[in-house]
Amino acid sequence: MTRFIYDQFAKQYLQELLSPIGTAETSRDVAAEVRQLDVLFVPKNRDPQAIAALGLLGKMTATTAIFEPFRNPATASEIRSCVSKLLDVYAEIERETKRKDDSTTQTLRDRVADSDLCRLWILTPTASPVLLAQFGATIEKDPGIYYLNEGFKSAIVVIHKLAIAPETLWLRLLGKGRVQQQAVSELNALPDGTRFKDSVLELLSNLFAILEARQDLDSEDRELIMQLSPLYLERIQTATEQGIERGIERGIERGIERIVMRQLRYRLGTIAPEIEERVRSLTVDRLESLSEALFDFKTETDLVNWLNETSG
Repeated sequence: MTRFIYDQFAKQYLQELLSPIGTAETSRDVAAEVRQLDVLFVPKNRDPQAIAALGLLGKMTATTAIFEPFRNPATASEIRSCVSKLLDVYAEIERETKRKDDSTTQTLRDRVADSDLCRLWILTPTASPVLLAQFGATIEKDPGIYYLNEGFKSAIVVIHKLAIAPETLWLRLLGKGRVQQQAVSELNALPDGTRFKDSVLELLSNLFAILEARQDLDSEDRELIMQLSPLYLERIQTATEQGIERGIERGIERGIERIVMRQLRYRLGTIAPEIEERVRSLTVDRLESLSEALFDFKTETDLVNWLNETSG
């Protein structure tokens, strides 16, 4: 099961993006049976440039917000659970306000302004029309964002329905399959120095390292690993070029070798020991070339041909 891995990635990812413009608290306990909010965001130090850089995600931070990201399509039960947590937060706010309010004549409407209540954003890769209809969720403006009735202050963000545009990039990176893969490509193509690019690439590299070490991966996970591996190798090479001592460099070389071997096994299955030994004897530069060439391999023969053509 890799769901927990993606849950942790999504929380760290949202915290990284939202921290410059507020307080983003992950795994925050709520009252009642002690459940956790994935990410509770409180606006603070509203940096207009950071908000603009986040595009559609930045617009969602206009008020205190709860973000509940799902790797797999959210079910009706999971959506109800998210709304239930939101209501627990409202109840907590009301209790706290009541304790601070010495007046017994003020109404609840006076004590807790509607605008002070936080919004819930449920992030799911897909959602069927039947599911959306169950919750009366409808589009108001932006494609892919379906709002529940206003009293709930909640919306279901169907990531795979979002427009393919720079404004939605940071949300599409939390998608799945081809949608996420395209978003990763767009992220990597951004100019160096783009706000959030380096920190998100670092998070993706960490995600790659965790997934690459696991055996229980489905086809989408493997495709994501294939796409992330060049980014990971590039970051390793950059570190090497910055003058890391030889002992650490050798460790990096072994890391590159291990990654390339893993990618070859994903692509080709079992590899003959003598062929594997030839791969392990390659220099770092040739391993990096192989990491790019292997995307075109279909059989072990393609690998052998590549080794023969590039030998000497």
